[in-house]
Amino acid sequence: MTFQVWLLFCTTETALCLIPGPAVLFVVSVAIGRGIRPGINAALGILAGNILYFALSATGVAAVLVASNTLFDLLKLAGAGYLIWLGLRMLFKGASGPPVVSATPDPQTFLRGFLVQAANPKALVFFVALLPQFINPESPIGLQILILGVSSVLIEFFVLGAYVVLGARAGQLAGAHLAGPIERIGGGFLVAVGTHLALFRTE
Repeated sequence: MTFQVWLLFCTTETALCLIPGPAVLFVVSVAIGRGIRPGINAALGILAGNILYFALSATGVAAVLVASNTLFDLLKLAGAGYLIWLGLRMLFKGASGPPVVSATPDPQTFLRGFLVQAANPKALVFFVALLPQFINPESPIGLQILILGVSSVLIEFFVLGAYVVLGARAGQLAGAHLAGPIERIGGGFLVAVGTHLALFRTE
């Protein structure tokens, strides 16, 4: 893998990370409702999910999952169901009152961030379809995946971190009265994304 190929990967990864998806919606909703530190904790969970997908890609398991329609459909439905459940939880939580802003990291926030990313079948397709485009089969594949994986994690950390800061700032500006409705909007988006993923096809 040449420096030019690595730079192209970093550029592509940055562009894709900037596009709001389930991961961005989740960390922003956490940051709006609870602040920066819990938002970063959620982002770290998202990154842990990415690390899992890189590990699966390195061992070839991800390709097997995508190639098997049955296994992929099970993963897709489970992931879509979790995203819909999480979105509904945010909707009902927001309906019961404004979220409580807390600077204390919550281990459940990290776990939910991990599940949001691990439950996204599009992320699995991304790693299987896009990652090989930047790998030279004549060079050690494991080392290349490691380099791309570390680069991806660092890029997404800074991108998600920026979203967290913006979300926390928006929550501060909105105040308690608007933070609840904003969180409900985020929950609605997660429900919509989960529904879309349930209908997602790899072909």
